[in-house]
Amino acid sequence: MKQIIKRYITMNPKLDAGKDLKIIMRSLTKTTEKNFSKRIEDWHKKYKDFLNEKTKSSTTGKLHYTHPKLRSAYNSLKKHIPYLFTYKNPKYKHLNIHNTTNSIEGGVFSHMKNMVSIHRGISKAKKLSLIDSYLIKLGNK
Repeated sequence: MKQIIKRYITMNPKLDAGKDLKIIMRSLTKTTEKNFSKRIEDWHKKYKDFLNEKTKSSTTGKLHYTHPKLRSAYNSLKKHIPYLFTYKNPKYKHLNIHNTTNSIEGGVFSHMKNMVSIHRGISKAKKLSLIDSYLIKLGNK
């Protein structure tokens, strides 16, 4: 989840809209789907005109959105809200889904990254094969 968020919002947003969205995102694991959705919609109402601003390209003369990354972050959140709260859904309680990916980031992925790093001279295809083998072996434990 954090990787998705980081892809769209810089760690130090400079615009007020980005700063406000970052604050909302930080509350993700501490809120409900209903409250989070409401905060996202309130944010969108506040910054709707800002998000719809367009700039004329100096090279092509075509109009494009001035803040495409922020628009993309909002659209992605809006689309994925139901999945962001899967860990709280009683239907999946038996799966014991954590609200963060910390356990796999430090436990599974860090070891896998080290393993791939050790074999840095191999081709991309062989790296992918190595990762597949590692994950399959991990799944069989």
